[in-house]
Formats: sequence, structure tokens, C-alpha cells
Amino acid sequence: MDAAEFRKRGKEMVDYVADYLEKIEKRQVFPDVEPGYLRPLIADCAPQDPESFEDVFKDIEKIIMPGVTHWHSPYFFAYFPAASSFPALLADMLCGGIGCVGFSWAASPACTELETVMLDWLGKMVNLPEEFLAGKDGQGGGVIQGSASEATLIALLAARTKTIIKVQSEKPELTEAEIMGRLVAYASDQAHSSVERAALIGAVKIKNVPSDDTFSVCGSALKKVLDEDKAAGLIPFFFCATLGTTSCCSFDKLLELGPICNKENIWMHIDAAYAGSAFICPEFRHLLDGVEFADSFNFNPHKWLLVNFDCSAMWVKKRSDLIGAFKLEPLYLQHHHQESGLVTDYRHWQIPLGRRFRSLKLWFVLRMYGVKGLQEHIRKHVRLSHQFEHLVLQDERFEICAEVVLGLVCFRLKGSNELNEALLKSINDAKKIHLVPCHLREKFVLRFAICSRTVESTHIKFAWEHISQLATDLLKTWEQNHHQQ
Repeated sequence: MDAAEFRKRGKEMVDYVADYLEKIEKRQVFPDVEPGYLRPLIADCAPQDPESFEDVFKDIEKIIMPGVTHWHSPYFFAYFPAASSFPALLADMLCGGIGCVGFSWAASPACTELETVMLDWLGKMVNLPEEFLAGKDGQGGGVIQGSASEATLIALLAARTKTIIKVQSEKPELTEAEIMGRLVAYASDQAHSSVERAALIGAVKIKNVPSDDTFSVCGSALKKVLDEDKAAGLIPFFFCATLGTTSCCSFDKLLELGPICNKENIWMHIDAAYAGSAFICPEFRHLLDGVEFADSFNFNPHKWLLVNFDCSAMWVKKRSDLIGAFKLEPLYLQHHHQESGLVTDYRHWQIPLGRRFRSLKLWFVLRMYGVKGLQEHIRKHVRLSHQFEHLVLQDERFEICAEVVLGLVCFRLKGSNELNEALLKSINDAKKIHLVPCHLREKFVLRFAICSRTVESTHIKFAWEHISQLATDLLKTWEQNHHQQ
């Protein structure tokens, strides 16, 4: 394909993507395929001779689309939102076109510098304390990671290195292996599984701190676990606080937890993967109070801020803590500006060496929506979740299982877990809307997350009427079966 054909085909592809997104609600939200559907549809091995763009293009609808779950459909209410917008898609195209690999400043100065500035912009939008910003001469700063899982892992590894160095300076007789064997990380029993996975990769113990009846961790619960572990000779070194848990969007009590972590020399990382975007709205910013005690903070613009995947924003108070843990300087990566103090080499802030020019997406979206446009997007989703909550509360067969703060409603039929499992199965089998469940304590609960950029009040009404009708049908057969037994 030469440049002339690329121009022609590029326009066709933009038209195809625009049509796809404009007409997405006509597509069934969840596919009708069985595992293994794709292999028989394509050749056994790559073609020896080139094929035409037309041949490839016509296979998109034939082979790919039948197996796509349409995350951007207004009938998709599963997981959390996956952000997307036209400015972000255009920026991603430019990122692919420039095609730089921005591991150091010299590898592409614009790639590095735009990221530093965009993370300062974003940090100011959520009113982060000054220490987290790079500014002209700050000690902190932001970086774009691939996902919140990576941010948690990076924070845990940096905390691990920092603690090992500190303990060795106090007790030189201890080997690194002995210290590692005594390190303990902590997170809420509601924390995302990626926190446990970070500890697994980091080869350290992790303990769950029990959450209260609002599914939040409070200071006394953390203190109790820390006191027990210190008495047993263990070394607490890392706590991951969650703002907006995956199951029910609950918030750990930062103002109680932060001072304890600071006093005990424990690295506090805040995972606000979904909820963090909402902090750009003044009415939700109080949910971040206590961030001043944290060492690192992360949220995903690629969930709720109209920047498509991947773009996970992470800030640290002391970037030297990250760089100290990951810095290696082979000759082929060195450049003559690196000791100037003005330069960030992001390879020291992340797991992989290479990185895409992801800050272009932020730059396009922040400029073309403006803070007000993004605030309106968040507020609309929150309004729609309260609309759904209101509909659920009007039907006495149902209950709400956790406070609705942002765009997630946790609800269920009053009754057994089996009944609710059957309801979810009938919802997802019908494939009109898509939901996923969670467990809250012993209860099987349905999660209704407001996801699509294009979702409207009419889609919420449709979803509720659909769920309500399926519940009516289910309860009839359920009662009949139970009478027969």
C-alpha cells in the first residue's frame, strides 16, 4: 500500500468506524458465537502472496464483528465504561502515524514533554496537592501507565525497594531475602484482584483488611492488622487504598488511613481507576480528601474521561522513589541531556522500556471538550445512574445493595442467590443488554454501570422495563417449580 492508496483507504476506514459508532445500538450488544468460532472462518496459515485491501475489509463484517462485544453500545452496562471519543481516535491515529517509541527524552522530546505537561493539567483538574505535580522544578510528577494494574505494581515495587534499603541501613545483619520474607502489603477485602496480583509478582505477602458495612476500610481496621503483624515480627510496607471499588464503588476512608500510613512509614497508594475521573467535578472532589497523605495516586482517563484505552494516569510525590527502584543505564539508552535535571526519561517510571505517544489523546480530548464538557459527561452518567436507582426503588421486589455515589447501581431481587443468578442468566441470554455480577458479602448482586458515551435516559428506561419483565417471568416459573417441589 502506497501513500496514495493509504489516503483513499484511510478515508474509507474513518467512514466505517464513524458508521459503526453511529449505528452501534442496532447491533446486538453481546455476540452469538461459541468458543472457537473464528478458526474455521480463516485460513490455516498466512497467505504467501499479498491480498487486496478489499478482501481484508470485507472480512471485518464477516469474521470480526460477529465475535465483538460492543462496549460502546448504549445497551452495554457491564464492568465499567471504556472511554472513547472522536478526538481521542484521531489522536491515536496520529500516534500510530508518528510511531515513535518514547522511552527517553532523546527518543522523542515531544512525546516525553507533552506527557509531563498533560499530567500536570490533569492533576490540576482533580485539584491534586502541588507535591504531585512536576511543574518547573517539583519533585513529583505524573506518568501514563497502560493500566491501573501496572500503576499498583509499580508503586508496590518502588515501596519494596525503598523499604529494603531503609531496613538494611537500620539492621545491616539482615539479608535482602530475610527482609523480603517479612514484608507485608495490605488492601481492602473489596480491592481489585490486580492488587493481590501485584503482590504475587512482587513476591511479598499481602493481607486483606476487613471493610465495614459500607464496604469501606476505616483506620481502626488497618491499625488492628498492623499491630498484630508488627508484634509477629513482620514489616508492613505498602497499603493500597481504593476509591470506587469494582464491586460496588465504595470508598476507603483516606482521612483515617493516611495518617496511620505516614506514621508507620507505609507507602500509601490510591487506586481510583474508575472513580478518579469524577474528581474533576467540584461536587465529587471531597471523595479524594486525604490524598495529601498518599505517596502515589492513579486513575484511568480511559474509563470515564473520553480518552480511549490505554491511558492510566499515575502521580508520585517523589519521582526519585520510582527512578531509584527501576533505573538502569546501558550506554545505548544514554543521551547528553539526561543529567540536566530538566529531562524525564519515562522508562524509569514503568515496567516496559517502550511506550506509545499516549499523551496526544489527552491533549486532543482536554482541548476539544474542555473541563466543562468533561464535567458534563460525568454528571450526565451520574444522573442516569440515579434514574436507574429510582426505578429499582419503586419496585418492592428489588433491593439496592450499596450506596449509589457515581455511575454504578448494585441491585438484586429480594430472595436467594440462585434466584438472582437465574435473573442474570435470563438478562444476558436475551442479549438485549449486558450486565455482570459481583458478590457483596454473601449476596450475589447485579451491577448496572452507566458506560456508553451515547447512553440516554431512553436506554435506561428500556433496560429497566426489560429487567422488570424478565423478573416477572422468572418469578412465575420459580414459584410454580417451588410449589411442585
